[in-house]
Amino acid sequence: MGKKALVTGVTGQDGAYLAALLLSKGYEVHGLVRPSSTKSTERLSAYLDKITLHYGDLSDGGVITRLLQNIQPDEIYNLAAQSHVHISFDMAEYTGNVDGLGVTRLLETIRSLNLIDKVKFYQASTSELFGKTQISPQNENTPFAPCSPYAAAKLYAYWMVRNYRDTYGLFACNGILFNHESPLRGENFVTRKVTQFAADIARGQKKTLALGNLEARRDWGHAEDFVRGMWLMLQADEADDYVLATGQTHTVRYLVETAFKQIDISIDWIGAALDEKGVNSRTGETLIEISKDHFRPAEVDLLRGDSSKARQKLGWEKKYDFETLIKEMVEADLGREITPEETRVNLRAV
Repeated sequence: MGKKALVTGVTGQDGAYLAALLLSKGYEVHGLVRPSSTKSTERLSAYLDKITLHYGDLSDGGVITRLLQNIQPDEIYNLAAQSHVHISFDMAEYTGNVDGLGVTRLLETIRSLNLIDKVKFYQASTSELFGKTQISPQNENTPFAPCSPYAAAKLYAYWMVRNYRDTYGLFACNGILFNHESPLRGENFVTRKVTQFAADIARGQKKTLALGNLEARRDWGHAEDFVRGMWLMLQADEADDYVLATGQTHTVRYLVETAFKQIDISIDWIGAALDEKGVNSRTGETLIEISKDHFRPAEVDLLRGDSSKARQKLGWEKKYDFETLIKEMVEADLGREITPEETRVNLRAV
């Protein structure tokens, strides 16, 4: 019989790709779903009959205890989080409760149920831990400098994972993942906002998109590549922490230009600072505007990861480049949505 895996945050982008990967490898997959996320299971539409869903929240220790006691999983992938950096400034307490204390509840439940020697634990960490660091690229030894409630909560979780590994011997890994996207990305993230907007323009809609810092640079990869790295971490002989990244950065400005290139529109930039606009080079129509409301209270300008350790110790490599990623996202938003059967094919080799 195959291994049992519990995936928290299973209805999210990473959860869907990870569930597909685990199923392809013969796992019995269980997913934790918040009651408010029940309408978001469309990402799992091709696999709902193969996954056992459980309802609960990382803020409820009782639910976590019953879940682990009943399932007795071999592997736990904690992907659940309030994962939007900008929103975390408005929901700092909630973000800390779920992204920080929620991880502690999982770890302490593993210990109290005497599952230390049975369970392997993966924690979805983040490149936002590096924040304002002046060192680039960032690797596992780069000092952390979090610049948001989200990053601060994730930093607490990072160190709790390290403590349970060092103190109790739990096989626990932090995956310090840089930005990763896909056609399954939520609509409140800038990559999906841009690709969805480009698709709307291609369909003839007359509208503009407000953005913030066009010069912010991010190391954007594909979620399919990154969940494969999560799995590899828990198959290693020893637990450790790993950075997953492409090693290449692109600006938000280039993201916009790349997305519109897919629909044969070139963007010209006119003006400066908050008065800058992105216009259709052929028609002069304003497509992009800058709004101070879309700047973070504490801006992180540059994040670029060094995945040398993951490549050397895990054999992890990325398959997607940035342009292919954005092309895939625009095509999905244009209405060529991935059908359940196509999803099965696309995710089979994650």
